[in-house]
Amino acid sequence: MSSFLKPSLNWLLVFIPVALYLRFFSPDSSTLIFVTACLSILPLAGWMGKATENLATHTGEGVGALLNATFGNAAELIIALVALQKGLHDVVKASLTGSIIGNVLLVMGLSMVAGGMKFKAQRFNQVAANNQATMLMLAAISLIMPAAFHHLATPASPLVEGALSLEISIVLLIVYVLSLVFALITHKALFGGEGGQAHGGETVAWSKGKSMAVLAGATAMIAWISEILVGSVEAAAHSFGMTSVFVGVIVVAIIGNAAEHSTAVIMAMKNRMDLAVGIAVGSSIQVALFVAPVLVIASYWVGPHPMNLVFSPAEVLAVTASVFITGQIANDGESNWMEGVQLLAVYAIMGAVFYFLPEMAGAKH
Repeated sequence: MSSFLKPSLNWLLVFIPVALYLRFFSPDSSTLIFVTACLSILPLAGWMGKATENLATHTGEGVGALLNATFGNAAELIIALVALQKGLHDVVKASLTGSIIGNVLLVMGLSMVAGGMKFKAQRFNQVAANNQATMLMLAAISLIMPAAFHHLATPASPLVEGALSLEISIVLLIVYVLSLVFALITHKALFGGEGGQAHGGETVAWSKGKSMAVLAGATAMIAWISEILVGSVEAAAHSFGMTSVFVGVIVVAIIGNAAEHSTAVIMAMKNRMDLAVGIAVGSSIQVALFVAPVLVIASYWVGPHPMNLVFSPAEVLAVTASVFITGQIANDGESNWMEGVQLLAVYAIMGAVFYFLPEMAGAKH
C-alpha cells in the first residue's frame, strides 16, 4: 500500500481517459483538452524512458540512444503528418525548429545540470560527440541555404523553391542513412559506450522483448494523444495569449519530446553521459536529417500543397546559434553543471524572443 501511495508520474495516467472524453464529448473545450493531453504524455514518456534504459543494457549506449530518439521522434513525425494534412506548414516548421533547439539546448542543458550536481565532471566520447556536432552543422546549412535562396532569388517561384527543397531533402536522407552505417557498422566502437551489460553493477530488470514492447506501446499511445494535442493547439494558444509560433517552437516541442527529456536527464544522473548526449544530440540530428526531409517528400501526397524547407529568419538563426554553442560545449568530451546552465540560458533567451515575436514575423516565409 505504501508503494502505491508513493508520489509517481503514473498518477497522471488518469488524464488519458479525461483527455479522450473531452476530445470526443466536449470538443469545444480546447484549453482543457490541451492541458489534459500535455499531462497525459508525461507518464507515457516516463515509461518510454524506463524501457530505453533497460534496452540500452542489452544493446549498448549508441543503439539505445538511437532507438530512444527513433521512437521519440516517431510520435513527432505523426504529429507533423496530421498538421501537414491540414496544410499547417508553419506549425510543422515551428515544431521541427523547436525539436532541434529543444533537444540540444534544453535536454542536454538539463542533463548536464542534473548530472553535474552529483558529479564534478562527466566525460563522454569526444570523437563521437564531434561527429554528431558536425552532423548538426549540416542540418543548420540545410536550413540556411533555402532561406538564403528565398531572399536572394526574389521573386522565386514556389515551384523552384519546392524543387530545391526536394533535392536537399534527398541529400539529407542519403547522409542520414550513411551516418547510421557509420555509427552502427563501420565505426560502431566509437558509439558503443557501456554496451552489453548493466551499468555500475545494476541488474537488467526487463528482457529485450519486454523493453521493445513497452517502448512501442508507449510510443503508440503518445502518438494518439499527440494527435489530440495538435487539434487543440491553435485555440489553446489564443486563450493563453500566446502566438501559434511560440506554442509550436516551445510548448509542443517540449511535450512532444518529453521522452528524450526524461531519459537523458535520468541517464546523466547515473553518470551515463554517452547515452544522455547521444539521446539529446542524436534526436536533433534525426529530426533535421530524417523527419524534416520525410515530411517534405510526404507533402507531395499529404495535404493541400507541398511543403518547402524555407524556414523563417528567426527559426534559422535559432537553429544556427544552437548548433554553434553545442559544438563548443561538446568539443572537449567533458561536461559540468555550469555548461548546462549556459545551454539553458541560450534556450531561455530564444524562448523569450519567440514569445514576443509577432505572429506574422514568425510565420512569414
